[in-house]
Amino acid sequence: MTARPSPPDQMRLPLQRDLPEGADGFVVSDSNRSAHEALAAWPDLIGGVMALHGPEGAGKSRLGQIWAERVGATALHGAEAALIDPLELEGRPVLLDRARDVDDETLFHLINLAQAPGGALLMVSREPPSAWSTALPDLRSRLDSVRTIAVEVPDDAVLAAMLEARFAERGIRPARDVIPYLLRRIDRSAAAAAEVVERLDALHRPVTRALARAAIEGAPESGELFE
Repeated sequence: MTARPSPPDQMRLPLQRDLPEGADGFVVSDSNRSAHEALAAWPDLIGGVMALHGPEGAGKSRLGQIWAERVGATALHGAEAALIDPLELEGRPVLLDRARDVDDETLFHLINLAQAPGGALLMVSREPPSAWSTALPDLRSRLDSVRTIAVEVPDDAVLAAMLEARFAERGIRPARDVIPYLLRRIDRSAAAAAEVVERLDALHRPVTRALARAAIEGAPESGELFE
């Protein structure tokens, strides 16, 4: 392929996000099992492109980060990808989070690079690549042929793990019936779990079911986090 000329101020191996400390604490359940199993065996010798998609807060970015740590991938985030000289990524696996935010030309080059020996590209977004709009016909055909794996809205097992992790981060030991109570009343996302734990922590009282009820019912209705 013909390499694009690099601007004088182009960054070389870039702004990369911190990766999590391994896969410890990640809960595999029906909502993410297909994606987890697909990534555990990928990339093979052929490499190529795969896309993870799903709703906000479903854990797809975490799955992507765990994969990146396992295979030693370069982790890029959205429009940052345009700052990289593509030749720096040749023959290397790449994680592209917020992939929908990347411009068409950069995305086209990253997909092509993933076909080189040692290369692979994992794209993470809310919508599958087949739903993205593009003005480049060659990119359109590539996006339509990408293997896609869906991550579903967190089920009880995943959401409970999210709540447990947020409580542990703040040194809170909730009563045993608090998490089951919250599972029935908050939005099924990582953001909702973090928000309700923060709200409970701010009350500076033992976290009981009664306190959880007061925190939820006494909060302004947002239509997003709480029923």
